[in-house]
Amino acid sequence: MNSSSMEMINGIKQHLRKSFSFTQKSVEQIRSEEAEALNALPRITGIVTERITIGGMQAEWVRAEEVPNEAIETILYFHGGAFISGSCDTHRDLAARISAVSNTRVLVIEYRLAPEHHYPAANEDCLSAYRWLIRQGISGEQIMLGGDSVGGCLALMTLLTLRDESDPVPSGAFLLSPHTDFLNFESASYRTRAELDPLGSLDSSKLCADYYLGSTQPKPEIMSPVNQTLHGLPPLFIQVGDHEVLLDECVLLAERAEAAGVTVTLEIWDHMWCVFQRLAGILPEGDQAIQHIGSFVRSRLYE
Repeated sequence: MNSSSMEMINGIKQHLRKSFSFTQKSVEQIRSEEAEALNALPRITGIVTERITIGGMQAEWVRAEEVPNEAIETILYFHGGAFISGSCDTHRDLAARISAVSNTRVLVIEYRLAPEHHYPAANEDCLSAYRWLIRQGISGEQIMLGGDSVGGCLALMTLLTLRDESDPVPSGAFLLSPHTDFLNFESASYRTRAELDPLGSLDSSKLCADYYLGSTQPKPEIMSPVNQTLHGLPPLFIQVGDHEVLLDECVLLAERAEAAGVTVTLEIWDHMWCVFQRLAGILPEGDQAIQHIGSFVRSRLYE
């Protein structure tokens, strides 16, 4: 397996610290700087996109050219962005790369963002998008959920709600550096990885929760998926970097899900940070991780 040199890794980390820090910045500035930084990354070619509206919510179909236009199998993708940023534009390239390796179309939704829209707005939009797919005649077995960072948390919360409300559950979910606890923030890696993580921190995670929850009382327990009963969930595929502050809560999620009878694959990537897959095309580890995502999707949707 190809791997990046430590010189390259350290250089990227330094750049990320400057480009993606969002403490002491306005929401508008965060959104603008994130979009600018992601738009500067290399993008794959040969993709087909189609903007649609789902119950007033903007969304986009993304597929690699080789994915048949009449394909039914679908990845429903929830973007990250601290609940306050992210869009079809910021995650189009990542969705396209996942489409190419999985031979599956991807639906990226633009759920309502905080602080304009507090809990449960994003949760409702994610659930609504899934149920919209079901109404189109696509079965749960033909749907895969995916999400990065807070999008991974939204995917977990969607799974828990579908299970509890007796909806058909999807074939599985892949979670890239998912937040799993927006209530307690007890992960030891918030301390042990604080100096290594170029993107995450205890302060930034608490800020994410504050933006989304606002003055909501009592704090909804579902915002801490790792502390919920996890039985009955479909197979989970989790990728996390060993240099990120979310490491321990991702490991705990895997352990608790397995104990509840859920099939779990956990990958811990050396020297990597939150959603390093977005640097595919620059970072060999990003390309390799996306290949692994493709293998998981194909194993659940087509085999």
